[in-house]
Amino acid sequence: MRRICLILAIALLAQTVIFSKTVYAEGAGESDLNITSKAAIVIEGATGQILYEKNKDEELPIASVTKVMTLLLIFEALDSGSISLTDEVGVSEYAASMGGSQVYLEAGEKQSVDTMIKCIAISSANDAAVAMAEYISGSEVAFVEKMNSRAAALGMEHTHFINCNGLDDDIESGHYSSAYDIAVMSRELLTSHPGISDYSTVWMDSFIHTNSKGEQSEFGLTNTNKLIRSYNGITGLKTGSTQKAGYCLSATAKRDGLDMIAVVLNAPDHKTRFSESASLLDYGFGKCIIYKDEHKDFSVTPVTVRGSLTKEITCIPENTFCHIFTNGEDTSLVTKQIMTDDNMCAPINKGDVTGYIEYLYNGAPIGRVNLISESEAPTAGFFDYYRNIITSYISLKYFS
Repeated sequence: MRRICLILAIALLAQTVIFSKTVYAEGAGESDLNITSKAAIVIEGATGQILYEKNKDEELPIASVTKVMTLLLIFEALDSGSISLTDEVGVSEYAASMGGSQVYLEAGEKQSVDTMIKCIAISSANDAAVAMAEYISGSEVAFVEKMNSRAAALGMEHTHFINCNGLDDDIESGHYSSAYDIAVMSRELLTSHPGISDYSTVWMDSFIHTNSKGEQSEFGLTNTNKLIRSYNGITGLKTGSTQKAGYCLSATAKRDGLDMIAVVLNAPDHKTRFSESASLLDYGFGKCIIYKDEHKDFSVTPVTVRGSLTKEITCIPENTFCHIFTNGEDTSLVTKQIMTDDNMCAPINKGDVTGYIEYLYNGAPIGRVNLISESEAPTAGFFDYYRNIITSYISLKYFS
């Protein structure tokens, strides 16, 4: 690769870059957080960068926050086409026997996948979680194996599941996670399956029970996450509480293009769980600055192609560049440079990478955007060149 264009001046960047900084929650400094929960963390959603943490890797019971992973596997099954929202899910004796938070599904009852997701996301229904686990994997045991495999794939080093709902909250039994690991799986769920917010932000809903006798009754659902009603920009996600786990929450929110994920574990009471989560989200929003380049005035020298009758092609940025600053950086120190290859050989297809725009902060790289071809440059053979010569000769002889 060879540098074709010089580093653009700051004045030019001012024309092509959209820069925004929004401060939330006055005085939300780290020293003001005073987090009393046993473990806590807040990360920025796009990058996964940790903005604040307290005992982030401590392995603790997490109660129903477990269902973040359950929901992740359900949405992945939907994406793969192995299940659909309209599928009817039967309830086994075992699923119906779950205690704790439940929607009182009866053995033999059938509900759609869509309804089951509502019951899990809104009311944290243990019975619905087990019914979905059995539907997807044949048994809860097999489903939990998938949960642990997925956790390992995500790099969740301080997590181990023994069920899909978090009912067994005894760490000695082998069911535990950490604040950081929960933030990781929450980020994966929201990033890859943003449709979860269509469920997790519903305050109240209902569904119809149909028992074995065909009798129907309406059952109300109320969201266990009280931030749904009070926090600006809330997108979810999941509560959990038992005697041993204390009060837990994975809270997610979006404002002005910024996504925040806050997790608290083992809060002393439900009010603290919500207030500290809100404080963490405010702290995250207050620290972050979005730097965005939409390439509105982009132009570049055409790229020369060898081995094709198409001598050169033009290229364009593949996507918008975004970078999240989190430490009060001076964004006037951001520069960018265009890198292309002047020795590209055919064939080149439309959309092939032909170079990149590199972004630097104070001289250090912070990211890049690929440049892609706007057109094709097919390989030319002997007869292509021969035909081109004859055509050129005829044009010169008769039209000059």
